[in-house]
Amino acid sequence: MAKSPSGESVLTRAVRILDAFGPDDQVLTVTEISHRAQLPLPTAGRMVGELVRHGLLRRDEDRRVRIGVRLWELAQRASPTLRLREVVMPFMEDVHAVVGHSTQLGVLDGDEVLFVERLSAPGAVINLTRIAGRLPLHVSSAGQVLLAHAPVELQERVLRQPMHARTPETITDPGALRAVLAGVRERGYACCPGHVHPDATGVAVPLRGADGRVLAALGLVIPNDDRAWSRVALLQSAARGIDRTLRSGTLIH
Repeated sequence: MAKSPSGESVLTRAVRILDAFGPDDQVLTVTEISHRAQLPLPTAGRMVGELVRHGLLRRDEDRRVRIGVRLWELAQRASPTLRLREVVMPFMEDVHAVVGHSTQLGVLDGDEVLFVERLSAPGAVINLTRIAGRLPLHVSSAGQVLLAHAPVELQERVLRQPMHARTPETITDPGALRAVLAGVRERGYACCPGHVHPDATGVAVPLRGADGRVLAALGLVIPNDDRAWSRVALLQSAARGIDRTLRSGTLIH
């Protein structure tokens, strides 16, 4: 594979360009890409042009750069969560029809929860997550569910790291988080009132595969009021249906 004068491969530089885009940075100028990818401006401009020609990036009418449709298409074909999302979506739609706020599906990816599906509606309480968005595991209800059932070495690594707060309610103390994770395993759900935003409560439950391993977290983002706890039973009922469906087929990994 061709390498730059610095010894870095062309593929590595292309990946750095693609990594410049985030959930909140979906449109960038070439100058911004150059800065974020730590590439000289002429190099970034040339590589962006190549990626545009291959459909992996695209330019809008203002010459700003966005992720291309072809990259989305390739990602959909390879998604390890494709079967999971297909199974979960009908149940998510049913839950969403009852609750009317945000319903979402999160999976463990490294030290974060990655949200792979999300349903919302006009007038829903504020939800700062989005499809392909991430949050640290300690922050949200979905993250706490996934962390509670993660391997011990991952739990300990997260507990040793600095944990930053999104609101005054976010748990950042390792001892307090350890106790919360034990409670999540015992109760079978996580509830995080005001942990991501003061107006919202996150509630999430685990989804298990045929071998009993937790594959994902099904969650709600609902108003931060006394009724939030009443939605736990609805989520648990949906999770039981999803678990039965997953056990009856083969999940694509």
